[in-house]
Amino acid sequence: MAVTYKEAGVNIAEGNQLVDKIKSFAGQATNAHVLSGIGGFAGLCGLPTGMKEPILVSGTDGVGTKLKVAFAMNRHNTIGQDLVAMCVNDIITTGAQPLFFLDYFGTGKLSAEVGAEVVRGIVDGCKLGGCALLGGETAELPGMYSDGEYDLAGFAVGVADKANLLGPGKVKPDDVLIGIASSGIHSNGYSLARHVIEKEMKLSLNAKVDALKSTVGEALLTPTKIYTSSVRALLDALPDDVHALCHVTGGGIPENLPRVLPEGVDATIDGARSWPTIFQIIADGGPVELNEMRRTFNLGVGMIAVVSKDQAQVAIETLNQAGEDAWLLGHLVNKGGPATVHYESDPEGARA
Repeated sequence: MAVTYKEAGVNIAEGNQLVDKIKSFAGQATNAHVLSGIGGFAGLCGLPTGMKEPILVSGTDGVGTKLKVAFAMNRHNTIGQDLVAMCVNDIITTGAQPLFFLDYFGTGKLSAEVGAEVVRGIVDGCKLGGCALLGGETAELPGMYSDGEYDLAGFAVGVADKANLLGPGKVKPDDVLIGIASSGIHSNGYSLARHVIEKEMKLSLNAKVDALKSTVGEALLTPTKIYTSSVRALLDALPDDVHALCHVTGGGIPENLPRVLPEGVDATIDGARSWPTIFQIIADGGPVELNEMRRTFNLGVGMIAVVSKDQAQVAIETLNQAGEDAWLLGHLVNKGGPATVHYESDPEGARA
């Protein structure tokens, strides 16, 4: 009797079911620049008009061990937003406008139902990020992953006019730092978070914690915030006074903020606020030392805008009107040497 692909572990019919399930919503994530989207061998996207010297900006990332929480909770409808966020939030730090996103979904045994939930989250993320879902790849790889598990990777491309690119070259020594709140842990530090919660605290992900007003797992799965629309509002309001943007990912503020600062300019954090509850639980439950928390998690700060000192209040008001929680986080000082981050003494109960 002839051997089939299904017997080898790849179910083509299940893959076709996944395609059928996502047809109704995958095309919702599009924009005016898309020439040919999902369905062909390659996606086609044009460039916006009106730019003197358009520069393509790209970024790629995954979701990391946050996936382990999604598997344990059997909840897959938001992890796609995390994937888009980790890519899009990186490219908008240059001042770029996101154009399109592509995803890779690899699993040992394909479930059309789970795959559709993941893609739905990706579509939601693309809509929030202002980019088109231009294509993707679903791979069923028998023996590569444990049962019920999968991996995700993504790739985003944006465009910016060369003269408007943000970064260290535009930063001034007397600029200030505007903090923009995160929605939670986002998608970094989950190996430490899970170790503390599951190993040290012996908590189930389904455990209800009054301080969180949810289960631990629900708090950990809070989707990563996407900052495209609010950053665009800020750039439109202050086109000459936003000098850099920092996406606070793995490494926290101490390791990410210096990436957008010029040599000789240090950052002083003197606008610390109390950490969101999930971070306090992790710090106390380990316990985890302060410096370890700072270099692992965003601690409530998902994005930092470096802006002209005299436009700080306008920047904060613009971001607040765009739906963000923004505040004066710190300032820059000209000290010489490699850029570093310093924390001033925090008021009682405030840590960042």
